[in-house]
Amino acid sequence: MSSKNLLIAILFAAGMQLGTGASFAQMSQNPAAGQNPAQQQPGMSRPQSQTKANNSLDIPAANPEEAAAAKAFQQMPNSELQKKITAGEEFLQKYPDSQYRPVIYSGLTFDYLLSGNAAKAVETGEKEVALKPDDVQTLALLGQTIPRAINASTVEPAKQLDKAEGYAKRAIEVTPTIPKPEGMPDQNFIAAKNGTLAMAHGGLGLVYFRRGKFNDAIPELEQSVKIDPNPTPDPVNLYLLGLSNQKAAHFDEAAAAFNKCAAISGNLQASCRSGADDAKKQASTQLSAPK
Repeated sequence: MSSKNLLIAILFAAGMQLGTGASFAQMSQNPAAGQNPAQQQPGMSRPQSQTKANNSLDIPAANPEEAAAAKAFQQMPNSELQKKITAGEEFLQKYPDSQYRPVIYSGLTFDYLLSGNAAKAVETGEKEVALKPDDVQTLALLGQTIPRAINASTVEPAKQLDKAEGYAKRAIEVTPTIPKPEGMPDQNFIAAKNGTLAMAHGGLGLVYFRRGKFNDAIPELEQSVKIDPNPTPDPVNLYLLGLSNQKAAHFDEAAAAFNKCAAISGNLQASCRSGADDAKKQASTQLSAPK
């Protein structure tokens, strides 16, 4: 099997580490002072001072029942994932024009990803960014998810890659401009911001990889791995980094990336070990390209 076909077959089997970045959108709009971002639910985009606060749960609603339902959805734990998804879907059905739609859309995007429904996550995430174009969390999730979900049955894959590129680049552009919320520890803010950027750079790297632009993919994937705040980087990005370096004839760098991937438990271990062995053989028998 070619490395490209192998990639398509195992990307989702490897899973997607959403990690700290999954809380960044919620963190960046009006969190409680001192709240741990890892305990928050995703759902909001910018601080109220930076955007129209038409989806804040602090704004009195004409319908108190509607506000209570939105707040209840936001506070539901991900341990009750299907229950939370159902609550979000029922909210949107009952209140199709609600001012709280961004809260629900953003939360459901994350929840659908956790449930393994990438198509529904993309559909919902695109509704969210249509309402909130600077929701960096959702932008980053879309930028990463769309190129990972592409397969042989995808309709107009080139257009999907174009969309993913736009989402990822927008997340990379906007994320550094978001100010730290009052009361949030610096280390939590930096970790959340880097988690979002890691997803966006990883998604952009995969877009370039799928287009065969391996030398463009390498720095994006390197940046994603470098700033990933998780205890171990996303093995998918390490695997892609190994493949990209291998395709660009940077065999020593490919072996190094594959070895790091192989050290992480999961479905990619065997493929990464094999990739490292192949890259080492190529390094000894073929001329490496200059970096």
